[in-house]
This record gives sequence, structure tokens and C-alpha cells, in this order.
Amino acid sequence: MRTAYGVETVRAAERELMARVPEGALMQRAAAGLAVACGQLMGRVYGSRVVLLVGSGDNGGDALYAGARLARRGAGVTAVLLAPERTHAGGLAALRGAGGTVMGAQGDGVEGVIRRADLVVDGIVGIGGRGGLRSDALVLAEKVREARAAVVAVDLPSGVDADSGEVRGVAIRADLTVTFGTHKPGLLIDPAREYAGTVRLVDIGLGEVLPELAELEALQHADVARLLPVPGVESDKYRRGVVGIAAGSARYPGAAVLAVAGALRGGAGAVRYVGPAADAVIARFPEVLVSDQGPHKAGRVQAWVVGPGAGEDAATVAEVLEADVPVLIDADGLRLAERGAVRGRTAPTLMTPHAGEAAALLGVGRGEVEGGRLSAVRELAARYGATVLLKGSTTLVADPAGGAVRVNATGTGWLATAGSGDVLSGLSGSLLAAGLSALDAGSAGAYLHGLAGRLASEGAPVGAQDVAEGVARAWRDVRDVRDGPEVRDGRGV
Repeated sequence: MRTAYGVETVRAAERELMARVPEGALMQRAAAGLAVACGQLMGRVYGSRVVLLVGSGDNGGDALYAGARLARRGAGVTAVLLAPERTHAGGLAALRGAGGTVMGAQGDGVEGVIRRADLVVDGIVGIGGRGGLRSDALVLAEKVREARAAVVAVDLPSGVDADSGEVRGVAIRADLTVTFGTHKPGLLIDPAREYAGTVRLVDIGLGEVLPELAELEALQHADVARLLPVPGVESDKYRRGVVGIAAGSARYPGAAVLAVAGALRGGAGAVRYVGPAADAVIARFPEVLVSDQGPHKAGRVQAWVVGPGAGEDAATVAEVLEADVPVLIDADGLRLAERGAVRGRTAPTLMTPHAGEAAALLGVGRGEVEGGRLSAVRELAARYGATVLLKGSTTLVADPAGGAVRVNATGTGWLATAGSGDVLSGLSGSLLAAGLSALDAGSAGAYLHGLAGRLASEGAPVGAQDVAEGVARAWRDVRDVRDGPEVRDGRGV
């Protein structure tokens, strides 16, 4: 499992570790890993042209010491200093001693140096940066954007918020981010994640002093494999769990079909359907148990999914919320569900909004949710007393009791297609019925759904039915990790 820790936690851990090791040891470990990563990205160090963008903090020191290592291997290294009087003295002396050159950010030749560079190392702002880049750094960021050089960010791209993943203004866009000790939340959450490129973690020894509880958790193949239900020799369809689907309407019968498609591939032993789209569901999936008596009389279920394509059927949503089994609320159900009814439930509830639906529930603009996804998912979970799965390019799952937020990035932009969310609802609801907690069902469902979309797409457009049909392949891929040499996470980072 990949974990991420906030800035204050990282700083406290660094202080504790620095008290145990020789002075400067952590910076040297970080610089060594950074130099190796830079060399591997370029492929050839000797004769290459490297530009370091150096701010006033330890982030700039890391860049300078790494630059000194590259210079000793034959690279031509130039450091562009944004605050010459406050530059890390030891790093600057090391670079000069290795034959590197230094110039101020206001120098006439800066633009040409950056334009001719093979690699630019962004050491402007570290994890303490807030509120976007300042004017002098903005000028450099624009020159980097126009250049053809590869860009490596030191710890995280300058201009992004390490704790929240927010980007307030211009930020450096990196091809590779080399982060130290642990991931920071902003490296795993959009919009900042988009600026980070590929992320490489360098171990500097923080693992022994970081607390057990992280800010964020990102499941990997092995973690999901441990969660997925596996029937035993004595299992029958009822022991495996039955999931009820209350979805669809005369206007949106396809939502019911797609939610059922996801549910049938989610590990439960049977699917019950209640709603006006029974004929369409049975025509596509004759194994589904249908009822026209409403949720209360549909028969025993271990979990309900309500809302996809429900239109204005508030009565069915209210009836499902009265059930004493786990309930997943999606799509129209999110709009129709009374907050008091959700908060009053004693059984687990999983809500699965996209950014627009989350914005409506919070009474804010969609852009505010998209720009601050972590705070939005936490606020929704607290407000409704429910586990919340906030869909998007990086899906987040937050528990109302607090703790680490789960982040998932297995998906692809091709999943932004009509009906894809209905498949996810059925899939996660089936995992609820199979016995997973709301947090685990949402996390594993999002992971499988994203991986299924990626495998089905292979870089081309896909429809929601393609995603549903790809779940079995994704499931096998996750389970097969037990026989592989290493843990994977669907992103290759």
C-alpha cells in the first residue's frame, strides 16, 4: 500500500530522524537519489546540459547537491538562483567545487540557458509552499514551459499544495517528481497530481519514525487481492451475498441494466432487481431475480444500490434508506435522499457522487470541489455521516469516522462516458453484499472499475458495457499478483 503524509507530520519525522543521524545526512541521501533519477531520465550524463532552478530553502539545497553530483559525472550544470543571499551555502559550495556555474534569476542569459538545457531541475519551492508561485518564479516557470527540456521536480512541483493537491495559479509541470521519505498527498490527488508526472520515491529513512496512521492510502494490487471475496466449497448464492438494485425509470432504463451488469461481476451470489426496467434487465440478464413489489417485499438482500436513473422516484429511495443493511446511494438517489434519513441510518452507507453532484450537496460551485477534492470528500462524509466515494480522475474514499482517505488512480480518461458510474455502483454494491465494509467496498470497487476501463480501452474509446465486461479481466489481473514478482498498482509509477 502506498501512503502519504502531510507537511507537518513529515517535518516532525525529519526533525526526529535528524537528531539520530550525522548533520546533513538526510539532505545527502535525498540528493543522491535525485541525482540518480536525473541521470536515468536523461540516459546520458556526460556532456548533458542541466539547469537547476534554486529557491532559498532546503529544496534548493537538494537540487544543488544533486547538481554537484551530476557535474562530477561530466554534466554541464548551471544553477539559477532566485534568492542569492539566502541560497543554501553548503549546496552552493559543493556545486562550485564540482565545476558548476551560477547565475541570478534576473540575469540576461537565463532564457538562453534554459532553452538549451537537456534537463531542468525544479528546486524553487519545497513542501511548505502555499498560494502559488511568486512573480520572479512565474517568469522562470514560463521559460521552462516554452523550453524542450525534461523537467524533474524536487519533492513536488513548485506551485502545488503538498497537503491538499490544490493548484492556485501557475505551477511547474514536471515529467518526473522525485519525492523523499514518503509521498505527499498532493502528489496523489488531482489537480496537483497532473503536474507531478511520474513519481519516484527515494527512501531517506523516514519510515522508522513516521506514524502508523497516514493522511492518504493508495491501494495496490496485493491490497485489493486481499479484500476480494472468494467463495468456499460450502458457499451458495445466499452465503455469498445478495445485492438489491433499485434503479432505472421509464426514461432511463439503461441505468438499471448497467448497474446490474456491474453487480453481477462484483462477487455477490445473486442480484435482485426492483424497478420499472425489469423487462430490459431480464432481456439482458436472465439470471437476475426481479420483483415489482418494492424494496421492502423484494426478498432478502445483504446490501442495496439505489439511485442510478431513478428520475424523481423519491419514495423508493426513502424506502431503501429504511433498510437495516448497507446501502449505496448514487446519481439521482443523492439528490432525492434526505440528509437526516442518511445520518439516521445505523447500517453503513456509501455515497458515490461525481464532482457536480458533490458540489450540489455541499452548496458550492463545481470548480471548488474539483480544485479541493480532499477537503470536499471529507466535508461530505462528515456532513452526511456516511462513507463518500468522490468520483473523478483520482477517486477519493473518505470514512465518516476520519482516518486515512483512500485514493485511487487506476482509471483512464475514457471512463468519462455515460453509464460508467452505474457500473461502478453495481460493482461496489455487490462487494458490500459480499461482506466488505463501505470503505473497502468503495475502494476495491473503484480500483477494479478503473482497471477494467483501462484494460478495455487500451487507449481507445470505450462504452460502459465494455467496462462492465472488463471487470472479470481486472479481477483476474488483481488476483494473479500473488504469483508475480512485485506489487503493482495499475499506474506503473
